[in-house]
Parts: sequence; structure tokens; C-alpha cells
Amino acid sequence: MPRDWYELTSLTKGQPLVIERVRMAASGIAVEGNFELPVLASLSAEDQIFVAAFVRCHGSIKQMEQLFGVSYPTIKSRLNRIGEQLGCVDVDSPGTREETLKQLERGEITIEQAVERLRQ
Repeated sequence: MPRDWYELTSLTKGQPLVIERVRMAASGIAVEGNFELPVLASLSAEDQIFVAAFVRCHGSIKQMEQLFGVSYPTIKSRLNRIGEQLGCVDVDSPGTREETLKQLERGEITIEQAVERLRQ
């Protein structure tokens, strides 16, 4: 099933998609009508994988850095871009000094990253 979904999202290239028929595999019951996809389904397959990984990491950007082998700003930037696509997250508010220090204390960012953010 995941491969089918990937092929479908590749085929539609991000264009809006309306589902007209849904069939439950176990019972064979089908429902017809116009159904919009959930907002997460509008993301590219790569962004869906990224969001799933973020949830599995319990929102830990530090774990995401290790998993994807990229820096804090890269993870944060991608989360902001995805948030903008979803339209349900405030992504414009920059982190405060206190937020940065708390993230440093929790080990979510390195000292270098904290210094860089505090200088901005």
C-alpha cells in the first residue's frame, strides 16, 4: 500500500485530488461521494516520511539531526516549510532567548547552535 500511495502522489505532482469512492478491504463495503484528502496527505511522500519520523522521535530535533544527518537549522527550516504547507501551524515566530536556552538545557541543540541562534 505505501508504494501505491507514493506512485499516486508522484502521478498527481501535488495537484489537488478528490477521492470519489472508498472501499473497506475487509468487508467490501464501498462509500461513494466527494472526499477531500487529509491535510497530511497533501504533502509529498518525502515530507510525509519526515513528519512520521518527527512523530516517532517525539518531536526531538536532536534525534532528527542524528537520523537525517543534518543540522538543527536544516531540520527547523524543513519543519517550517511543511508547517506553511499545512496552514495550521504558526511558523513565523522566531525562538526567544529563553526558548533557545531551554532547548540547550534539554540537549536538543548544541552550544554552537545556541550561540548562532542568540546572535541572530
